Amino acid sequence: MSEVRLKKGEEDRILRGHPWVYDNEILKVEGNPSPGAEVDVVSFSGRFLGRGFINPASKIRVRLFTRGKESLDRALIRRRLREAWEYRTRVTETGTCRVAFAEADGLPGLIVDRFTDAERERMYLVVQTLTLGMELHRQEILEALTGLFHPDGIYERNDVPVRSREGLELRKGFAGEPFETGIVIRENGLLFHVDLSGGQKTGYYLDQRENRAAIAPFCRDARVLDAFSHTGGFAIHALAYGAAHATAVDISSDAIETVKRNAELNGFAEKLTAVEANVFDYLHELGSREQDGGIPRGSAGVFDLIVLDPPAFAKSRSTLEAAYRGYKEINLRAMKLLAPGGILVSCSCSQAMDLSRFREMVLDAAVDAGRTVREVELRRQAKDHPILYGYEESFYLKCLVLEIR
Repeated sequence: MSEVRLKKGEEDRILRGHPWVYDNEILKVEGNPSPGAEVDVVSFSGRFLGRGFINPASKIRVRLFTRGKESLDRALIRRRLREAWEYRTRVTETGTCRVAFAEADGLPGLIVDRFTDAERERMYLVVQTLTLGMELHRQEILEALTGLFHPDGIYERNDVPVRSREGLELRKGFAGEPFETGIVIRENGLLFHVDLSGGQKTGYYLDQRENRAAIAPFCRDARVLDAFSHTGGFAIHALAYGAAHATAVDISSDAIETVKRNAELNGFAEKLTAVEANVFDYLHELGSREQDGGIPRGSAGVFDLIVLDPPAFAKSRSTLEAAYRGYKEINLRAMKLLAPGGILVSCSCSQAMDLSRFREMVLDAAVDAGRTVREVELRRQAKDHPILYGYEESFYLKCLVLEIR
């Protein structure tokens, strides 16, 4: 077994649970490990810290998968997947859910999502192997998933740009027999069209499931705006919970068409308006019309509930300041459109935008908007996307439920 020795003092973060070793933390590599091979990681003094995969092509040079001296063989892969599934069965509804969440489940770079087709009563898995170590174990992973779940089909979504940083090609396709990838899933009692082969992420944003259900107390007779709506998850939930009307806005024409299909599927077509537009431009235009008297509102506000669920503005810390300005702009404009006492659900899936910075941004926006903010609730990603202490990257989704006065 080759050995990676850290520079003096670089082991503290690893000892506190973080599973990554960066290239600039390494003193030397003893042996000649091939890319993707298992290596032992030791401190400057020689203390054993764990075992992981090495990848000379990545800034994250080693990804730990164990704090012991076990190898990631078929038995360990199967055990980790079984333990991951047992956790999900305890904490969430498992018809459609995330089965494996990479490092948080001891499987660095492996994503597995389970989708149950509510119409055909079939179950499919979507798999991503985003690191070299997982890619080299692809066959064992597929065999373990088949043995544990007996799915009606497996689809690989390895078309994610992060694979390029691992020196891996981008690809997607069936792992086995082909099947119809356009399905209908059930979430919180509602039906949604999902495209496993072409939809965002693995086909659907599973991490917001619990947050979509959490808006129920604020929807009765409400006028709702679902901004960056994707396929309309928040808008459809709002209508199911009694909203008078919902407007869904997204820049993607495909997403907007799916919003309309989902509204029809759930019987809400007459109460939903789907708008293909850049959300920044839409909010700006709506605010200008309101100021010019183009929207009949008096002092009642344009909306009673606004959900902001944008894509990750900050892909890294180097883009954080620009992202901060983007988040502030949409939150400021949303606050100006809310009725007094209205609810703003403001989300960020940028891991680099930590919670304290996100709250600071909301306050800055409120000051500029001349509004007062009260925090009703702090929410996170769904429980099937667990947060691993010591590994802050696993806490990426912040969801603030705010009352705007």
